[in-house]
Amino acid sequence: MTPAPTDTLPPWVILDRDGVINRDSDDYIKCVAEWTPLPGSLAAIGQLSRAGIRIAVATNQSGLARGYFNQAELDAMHNAMTQAVMAQGGRIDVIAYCPHAPDDGCDCRKPKPGLLRQIAQTAGIELTGIPLVGDSLTDLHAAERVGAIPHLVLTGKGRHTLAALPAHHSYPVHADLQAFAAQLLDG
Repeated sequence: MTPAPTDTLPPWVILDRDGVINRDSDDYIKCVAEWTPLPGSLAAIGQLSRAGIRIAVATNQSGLARGYFNQAELDAMHNAMTQAVMAQGGRIDVIAYCPHAPDDGCDCRKPKPGLLRQIAQTAGIELTGIPLVGDSLTDLHAAERVGAIPHLVLTGKGRHTLAALPAHHSYPVHADLQAFAAQLLDG
C-alpha cells in the first residue's frame, strides 16, 4: 500500500471503540480479559499513525453508571488497548468516554456531540471534515452533528446498522477498520 500524500490525509481520525477496535458484546465489555481486538484493527491504527494521522477514541461506556465495571477496570482496558496499539507501531492520542446511563440526560452520550467536542477541545482541532469511524447510528449521527465525516464499518453492530439505513444513504461503508485505513491511505 502506497501512502497518500500527507497533504491529502486528515490530521485526525476518530474511532468508536466497541465494535470498531475490539469485539462488542450485548453483555458489555467489563474487564481486560473480555477486551479482544478485532482482526486487523490494531494494525490499521498502526498504519494510520505511521502515516502521520492522530487517533482519538470516542466511546459510550454506560457500564460504569450501571455498575458493571469500575473506573479502575475501564482505565485498565484503555491501557491494554493503548499498549496493544503501540505494539503495532501506532498511538492513540485522545480517549474520551461517556460514563453515563442512557437516561442521565448528559451531553456526552453519542449521538449527542459532547464527546466529540471534548476531543476537539483536548486536541485543539476543528472537527469539520474529520473522519469518524463507527458501527452504529449513534456514531454516524454524532459525527454529522459536528461536521465530521461519518464512516460505517460492518464489524460489531455495523451489519445491523446498515440494514436499518435507507437504501439511498450516503455513508461510506467499509468491511472493517483495516479496510477503512487501506482506502484512506490509498487516497
